[in-house]
Amino acid sequence: MQQSKKTYTVQEATSKLEHYCAYQERCHQEVRKKLQGMHMIPEAIDVITVHLIEHNFLNEERFAKTYVRGKFRIKKWGRRRLTQELKNKDISKVNINKALSEIEETDYIEVFNDLAEKKANSIKETNKFKKQKKLIDYLLYRGWESHLVYEKARNLFH
Repeated sequence: MQQSKKTYTVQEATSKLEHYCAYQERCHQEVRKKLQGMHMIPEAIDVITVHLIEHNFLNEERFAKTYVRGKFRIKKWGRRRLTQELKNKDISKVNINKALSEIEETDYIEVFNDLAEKKANSIKETNKFKKQKKLIDYLLYRGWESHLVYEKARNLFH
């Protein structure tokens, strides 16, 4: 027994994608994947994408700024991780830089220090060097700049 694929007209797909984009900020890559998943032909994907951009459902700069704000505030990611994740979503360098410039330097350092101190206190390791390495690995994975990470680790464990 063969399962039939649901097909959509351009209007139906456009309407569906308007809701998809209105619900949460999306990047062009996510929209393309969604449309490909709906088995739309490349020409229809282009038409729908242009419609979404023209009607302000899809805006890469707005997406990048929202993404950076959210991941920085909630997941406490550093600039390196934020940049990498946005590059993976095919966001332009210009939009990545605009989004990152929205983070105040004082907030950035404050979040970094809070995160580092909280993590350092939660590591249950008696060996000072292993504890330091765990902290460094954690902060680097989160995308914080290595000069900040190593300096903080030095200050906390010496």
